Amino acid sequence: MADIEVGSPPITPSGWVDWLHSKLLQRRTKLRFYSNYYDGRHQKMVFAQAKYQSEFGRLFDSWSDNFCGLIVDSVNERLYIDGFQMTDEPGGDKDAREIWQRNRLDAESNAAHLDAMVHGVSYAVVWADAAGQPVISIESAENVVVQYKPGSRWDIEAAAKFYTDDWGREFVTLWWNGRVYTGTGLTGNWGDYKEAPNPLRVPPVVPIPNRSRLTGPAISDLTVVVPLADAINKTVADALVASEYAAWPQRYVTGLEIQEDEQGRPIEPYKVAVDKLLQAENPDVKFGQFEAADLKNYVNLVNMLVQHMASISRIPFHYFLLNGGTAPSGESITSAEAGLIAKARERMLHFGEAWERVMRLAFLVLGDKRSEAHGAEVIWRDPENRTEAQHMDALLKAQLIGVPRDQLLLDAGYTPQQIERFRSMREQDAKDAMELAKKYPAPVPEQPEGSKANEKEARKAPQGNSGNAARKAA
Repeated sequence: MADIEVGSPPITPSGWVDWLHSKLLQRRTKLRFYSNYYDGRHQKMVFAQAKYQSEFGRLFDSWSDNFCGLIVDSVNERLYIDGFQMTDEPGGDKDAREIWQRNRLDAESNAAHLDAMVHGVSYAVVWADAAGQPVISIESAENVVVQYKPGSRWDIEAAAKFYTDDWGREFVTLWWNGRVYTGTGLTGNWGDYKEAPNPLRVPPVVPIPNRSRLTGPAISDLTVVVPLADAINKTVADALVASEYAAWPQRYVTGLEIQEDEQGRPIEPYKVAVDKLLQAENPDVKFGQFEAADLKNYVNLVNMLVQHMASISRIPFHYFLLNGGTAPSGESITSAEAGLIAKARERMLHFGEAWERVMRLAFLVLGDKRSEAHGAEVIWRDPENRTEAQHMDALLKAQLIGVPRDQLLLDAGYTPQQIERFRSMREQDAKDAMELAKKYPAPVPEQPEGSKANEKEARKAPQGNSGNAARKAA
């Protein structure tokens, strides 16, 4: 890091690579820690004493009671992007949707949200392919790192992506000072860099933070959950040990002389079984048994810890099968999931801001004026689960107050592409109806014979007073 002076930023590409790589390595351990907890690879016996760990630690090497995945997935499964509103044109932006689909972002955006909630942040990199079309790749915080400009939380001064192939070769791409640099080599000893202009003029890396904070990095959803997960694992481990050694009543006998074999080892005086009766000739011998361990105490403690976890994470109790595992229904489920829905909508706020920046960069690649569409909005699917009858009833009431048809279809869960197809289908239905009307005209109803005669007489009758007299005469 010879190109970095104390108290000043790097001034060369090599200096920036070393600085950003060291920054990445500092946080990579924590990122993998949270990844392991999401995957169920927890630390073993965190709150256990050393002797307990040495005796029973190996029993639980491959076991953990993993609620961490549930806490992240229950929010992530409600985050789905249907399209983008880049301009005031109704129905969503077709070009934005095409860019989205071409880059497989229906699935990749789900991975971006998942990694952001586990790690605290994920990244999107926007570039151009050989045909000049925007390419959007989703990257892990374990491979991409950015440096913001002094005093800014949005403007990026430099960004880099580090990755290793299957043969152990390391690669780096650096965006800095209106240029892009690529190189290979070992950590701290990167090879010669290939330099090229950056046509976008800004680092094309967009952080997707889990929750933005004014100071400090974005926080993983698992930060406050991990200690509770460790406590649950320890409590359940204690229950399993107790079920092995103390779940059965232990018998004892007093006043009985202990007999030994030739080697001085105690001889077991009784073979305890269902069909055996314990008896002794000595009246001073007393038999008895200890009470078995009550495992309900462990269950109650685990339930308390899970309730704390549910309250902190804002996940409904019935997701954890608490309160008897009975799922609520009707209005009660709406009330029970209010905290989860509010949490999902908050994530939409932060993730949506990042996706809007991603789409503006994609249009910047195309040289399109929508790269300056700062009023763009993400079209999110409704995160709330409702019955079909409730949903349709709410939409019909919204129609009565003047909500347009296309907006109602969006609220019903249809994508902008489906709504566009509906519009074409309606036009085709109208054309087909007109063709049928021409081919099979509706028959003219026949009038009674008397009415036809009256019409003829009325046409022959003179006008004015003479006409009135003639009608009177008739």
